[in-house]
Formats: sequence, structure tokens, C-alpha cells
Amino acid sequence: MADQEAPPGRVVLVSGGNRGLGRAIATAFAASGDNVAVTARSGDVPGLRTFLCDVTDTVAVAAAVSGVEREMGPVEVLVANAGANDDKLLLQMDAEGFARVLDTNLTGAFRLVRAALPKMLRARRGRIVLISSVVAMSGAAGQANYAASKAGLVGLARSLAREVGSRGITVNVVAPGFIETDMTAALPEARRSEVLAQVPLKRFGAPEDVAGVVTWLASEAASYVTGAVIPVDGGLGMGH
Repeated sequence: MADQEAPPGRVVLVSGGNRGLGRAIATAFAASGDNVAVTARSGDVPGLRTFLCDVTDTVAVAAAVSGVEREMGPVEVLVANAGANDDKLLLQMDAEGFARVLDTNLTGAFRLVRAALPKMLRARRGRIVLISSVVAMSGAAGQANYAASKAGLVGLARSLAREVGSRGITVNVVAPGFIETDMTAALPEARRSEVLAQVPLKRFGAPEDVAGVVTWLASEAASYVTGAVIPVDGGLGMGH
């Protein structure tokens, strides 16, 4: 199969790769010898080619992917990681706040996939990984918008997996739990303690825990895995 003959040093694009999970994922790919580009709304990531891009802007996403293709070659591995949250109880949430989170987390992933997919189809080879969340399955009070956007990624991935599987392209979802990032660091200590009490492994995850699963899904070892949702949550979401 052509997919199993993929050469080393693939072109990898990670959205939101300037911090947190995205940066850990991008660094892990680079450490394995891949040629890695990241998107970010501002700033550069040392050692990685950075393309300024807001994933809510269709033109900017297309320009970023075109830039990667022009400078580095067609994207062979796409990790849609860029995300946002705006937590409020539903009755305090306006339609604009709901739509804004979906536009970043769900439609943003669609924009990236739509831009990168044509070259993957032509090559009959590719890996797409969408970064979801444990709350996609379990829900969370005050996160109706975030949970809906992350649950939508599962439907997107599984539909796409059925569309492109015959072309040697896999599409999978990674659903992190509470990982030590800026987002979780901002939680009140009482909430952190409450969550930790529910995690069977009794610790929060590290970004590298997620990065290891993402790089595995993009490897030849996972060439027969597609349409999967893999939790990296210390057991928090068991049963969902």
C-alpha cells in the first residue's frame, strides 16, 4: 500500500502550535524527524516554521496551508488543535458567545481539513487528528458551547473517515482530560481539587501524554486505526 511506503521527514501542520498541547505535539513530531509547521494568531515558535493564522478566517487558513505547501511541501499530517473557550451557564450565554466557540473549535477544524485535504487525496496518503475533549462525551456545567464544539469534532472525523479511507487517509480524534496547560491552570483551586478526586490515576496529565498518542496515530503502527476517539484523561471519562 502507498500509505505504508510513506517516507520519513513528513510535512506536519499543527494548528494552535505556539503553546500548551499544540506546542507539545509539534515538538514531539519535530523530535521524531518530521518537518513541522504550526499556526498561531501571534508570535513564533522557536525552531518551528510559524504561519500567522486565525482559524476563524477562511482566507487566512487557506493562505497558511498554501504557504506550508509552497515552502515545505504538501501537508501529510494535520493536527487540528487550535481552540477557545468562553465558559458560562447556558442562561448567561448569548448566541454570539456560543457561535464564537463553535467557529473556532469546530468550524476552524473544518477549514483546516478542507484546505489540506486535496493534496492528501492526490497522494493517496495522509493522517488527520482532531483534538477534542473529555467533555465532548461527558458534558460539563458552564461549557455547553465548548462541549458542543468538541462533540462536533467526533461527527466530523467519523464522517470524513468514511469519505477518505479508500484513499489511504486516516482520521481520528484524541480527547484529552484535564491536562496541565494555561487553560486548566486558570481554574479555581476548589475546582481543580474536585476534578482530581474523580481521576482514577489521581493526577492531571502532561501535554506530552497527549502528544504521544497523537504521534502514534500519525505513525505506520496506527495505519489500520480510523474513526477512533481515544481518551487521554487518566480514566476520568470512563463509561462515556
